Amino acid sequence: MGFKSLAARPYAFFIHKKLASDSKKAVDIQNKMLFSHLKKAGNTLFGKNHQFNRISSYEDYKESVPVRDYEELKTYFDQVAEGKKDVLWPGLPKYLAKTSGTTSGAKYIPITADSLPNHFGTARNAVFNFAYQSGNFKFMDGKMIFLSGSPELSETNGILTGRLSGISNHLIPNWLKRNQLPTYQTNTIEEWELKLDKIVEETLREDLRLISGIPPWVQMYFERLLTVTGAQTVVEVFPNFSIFVYGGVNYEPYRLSLEKLIGKSLDSVETYPASEGFIAFQDQPGETGLMLNVNSGIFFEFIPLREMGNDNPTRLKLDQVELDTDYALVLTSNAGLWAYDLGDTVRFLSLDPPRIQVSGRTKNYISAFGEHIIAKEVEESIQFASEKTGAKVVEFTVAPQVKPPEGGPPYHEWFIEFDEVPENLKEFSALLNRQMAEQNIYYKDLIDGKILKPLEVRKLKSHAFRNFMKSRGKLGGQNKVPRLSNDRKIADELEEYISS
Repeated sequence: MGFKSLAARPYAFFIHKKLASDSKKAVDIQNKMLFSHLKKAGNTLFGKNHQFNRISSYEDYKESVPVRDYEELKTYFDQVAEGKKDVLWPGLPKYLAKTSGTTSGAKYIPITADSLPNHFGTARNAVFNFAYQSGNFKFMDGKMIFLSGSPELSETNGILTGRLSGISNHLIPNWLKRNQLPTYQTNTIEEWELKLDKIVEETLREDLRLISGIPPWVQMYFERLLTVTGAQTVVEVFPNFSIFVYGGVNYEPYRLSLEKLIGKSLDSVETYPASEGFIAFQDQPGETGLMLNVNSGIFFEFIPLREMGNDNPTRLKLDQVELDTDYALVLTSNAGLWAYDLGDTVRFLSLDPPRIQVSGRTKNYISAFGEHIIAKEVEESIQFASEKTGAKVVEFTVAPQVKPPEGGPPYHEWFIEFDEVPENLKEFSALLNRQMAEQNIYYKDLIDGKILKPLEVRKLKSHAFRNFMKSRGKLGGQNKVPRLSNDRKIADELEEYISS
């Protein structure tokens, strides 16, 4: 056992106990946090405009501060990016996390000195808690790969600006940097395939034990590694590889393909980071569900998904939510976010402790016919059909076909790239359709009523999604393929990748 893994044990125990204690006091912590934020930001421009000094209850807060997304708060974010102080939070932020916007182009999310621990501290807690729970500390004595965006930062009116994953690279402590791969120079390469070749070159002779990244890009790294080395499995190259840390997309559709490449079943830790804050992480190895990050600067609110779009939707605190209900996630944080609509949906698997599952995006769903299909339903359905038929799926996306060119009723069109194609694609499609009907009663009613015909599967060529993302300039890094679309923009672009 190495020095680092030995030294980490008491600290991992401390973190585990602290997390357990916080989860038991989650509601009390959350209630106090809101008023602590209101007090600290009372003299900011936002605080004055929304009369923070008159807020004495949660009901007052809801009345004074409506739920808004980035575009609706853009005038405040723009002033922060212009270098104005005391706009959303006292002073200036330490960083601006630059990310893609839906209608306003690039978004600039502030990261303040107070909110910094939420990002790196939570990532550390997730890994140390896993080590304590599993007893696996050996990965700390070897190398760790973090597949991320470029760590190079620019300045926006004196504020350091970059991608969240790039900013995170600057927060890694010195003791961990000695374990970190790839090098800073390689990480700055923007062209993903060139960067991937360099990462393989730098890592293939190292003692890799942990990798962190988004599953499809990790899979691409593994495939390139095996091509270069001629090995059959990743563990032949990295015999001590033992943990995969991921976030951003559901791992399950990738698990079989990745474990085939790796050569064994692997421990994994799911995380839920966003530029707006680190929301939750998997606190129990091997168990479904992510512990809500209740004591890291974020006050959470929840809006029943069915009420999104209403003029006055119900807003709930942590002690008012229920199990198995989809909620839109709303954040108030010490980064200067106030009743901020994150755009994600979650459902609670446990209330004590508060443990969630990401179920989709409020703007990433299909409801062309009133069915309101969400990510959780399509991901669990494709996993079911794959397990029943032995298929292995690389990636997929779903869109409505409202006016079929062949005529007849409309349907949902599934574009799927397979690693292993099912022997009987019709059987696979039927299982997929049946599971979707079990997952979503509205979809079932539309099928039974012959408003929709059963879904259609389009088998895509090998590397279809990589080529598609490359054509959009979004290959690698933290970029993800949208699983659901309410229009045909992505579907129409994928037509050229359909396999005969």
